[in-house]
Amino acid sequence: MPLIIYEKENHVVTMTINRPESYNAFDMPTEKEFADSLTKFNEDPEAWVAIVTGAGDKAFSAGYDLKKLELPEEEKDTAGVAPVHIMRGMHVYKPIIAAINGMALGGGMECALACDMRVAAETATLGLPEVKWNLMPGWGGTQRLPRLVPWAKAIEILLTGKSISAQEAYRIGLVNYVVPQAELMTKAKELAGIIAQNGPVAVRTAKEALYTGIEMPLDDALTLEWKLVDRLLPMEDTKEGVNAFRERRKPNYAGK
Repeated sequence: MPLIIYEKENHVVTMTINRPESYNAFDMPTEKEFADSLTKFNEDPEAWVAIVTGAGDKAFSAGYDLKKLELPEEEKDTAGVAPVHIMRGMHVYKPIIAAINGMALGGGMECALACDMRVAAETATLGLPEVKWNLMPGWGGTQRLPRLVPWAKAIEILLTGKSISAQEAYRIGLVNYVVPQAELMTKAKELAGIIAQNGPVAVRTAKEALYTGIEMPLDDALTLEWKLVDRLLPMEDTKEGVNAFRERRKPNYAGK
């Protein structure tokens, strides 16, 4: 049984974390399979958008499976041996949507934070409870959360370890949409489909500009933006897009 179910339809890939008996918690094999699935998606020229979700209706992911966490006797640098994925070390400029079908806690919330957009079921809860167990987020929670929500809410979530509802997550700007459980994947696929209709190279390049430029001074970011525009202009898809606009028809993109 695959730990990550990988499916592709009409340029949209769905990756389902498949450990429902453990609330889709990550362990090392699941983490490695997730990293492999992300690499497969990133390297497939016919895969343009991805959706990440969890199996069942109880959990997106409850985080890392603490039952399988090995604790060293002394401080140890494990960063170099951990799998590389979107939560840590892997840069994917294709858009990724998290479909949060239930609890997203600890590493599960960090997985959702590492995606570009988040759609949550009304029953979903999100939180970073690591401090309750004398741990702390290690997949980007301390860094991505304050980049997405107001500082006061980020530090409250981090230091109290308390979970928030999907509605509160929407209110503070952490998720893009909250929908009934039964409509979650429909909404996520609708959003993915809208993105997949656009020029795939332009979408990836716009994401690259956003993520790279946000860390730069404004003038440097504006220079980067124009360099990326220059990179797009001679591409086949750009010519197709402009011609489609002039001819008042739907463009037929090839991804190059």
